[in-house]
Amino acid sequence: MNLADLAAREAVLKALADEIGDQLKAVRAAVQAELDENRGVQQVAAVLPDGRQVAKVSLTDPAPAAVVTDQEAFVAWVRDHHPDENAVTRRFVIEVRPATQAALLAEMTAAGVPQWCDTETGEVHTVPGVEIRATRARSHSVRFDKGGRDRVAEAWRAGELAALVLPELTAGGAE
Repeated sequence: MNLADLAAREAVLKALADEIGDQLKAVRAAVQAELDENRGVQQVAAVLPDGRQVAKVSLTDPAPAAVVTDQEAFVAWVRDHHPDENAVTRRFVIEVRPATQAALLAEMTAAGVPQWCDTETGEVHTVPGVEIRATRARSHSVRFDKGGRDRVAEAWRAGELAALVLPELTAGGAE
């Protein structure tokens, strides 16, 4: 292939990749909206027009985790209640050491509540500035069956996927 052919091939593939990327984002959003609307549906089979299953689309619910929602309240609580006096650093600003914050949030995530138990006194503290909530949006994943990608490629080459993936063309002059 000469330079002109390679340049043309690159331009065509770039245009296709950009279009496919935009369509994938739109379809992914539509699938997520349907999964969110159809509560109870956890998994859907991806089936080619000829009936062969090629993948599964599965809902992924994020696990709730402890997150700091009010940094000042959290720092003040750690300063006043945490047994490790080095848990808070004092500079021009007072902040919780990252290792201490990670450990406390991990304990609260494991407990499922924004509370911390002082092991020396047994006192349970409700920690201000921390909530248990999803740390990312609900999403879904596509997992291909064994040979699923190959079956999609075969169907593509055979022209069997036009109804699924080719954009609809408007009539001449229509917008």
